[in-house]
Amino acid sequence: MVGTAFKALFLAHAPDGDPKKNRCVIETGKYKLFVVVVKNQEQALEETKNHVKKEGIHSILLCPGFTHKNIAEIQETAGEKVGVYVARGDSPSNQIAMQVMQKEGWFPQK
Repeated sequence: MVGTAFKALFLAHAPDGDPKKNRCVIETGKYKLFVVVVKNQEQALEETKNHVKKEGIHSILLCPGFTHKNIAEIQETAGEKVGVYVARGDSPSNQIAMQVMQKEGWFPQK
């Protein structure tokens, strides 16, 4: 189809994420990327449902913070015609990210 962009949604977690404020769209003409930062799985499912219905999303990209259960729920919500992908890093990369996230207070202190 001429003029139809490939549409992807990138969902990321942050403890202070607010999907009403923390969002953007990047468009090239052939690619349209929606980026939304959510605080929890409830918000991720709501954003998934809305973007699939309203925007005709083809692909959903998830940050490493999503669990296998979260991913399964997102796939079920998105439906069979939407690809779901997860960004995962190697061990050194995960350690770098974890150190910064801990320093910035992402995780509650025990």
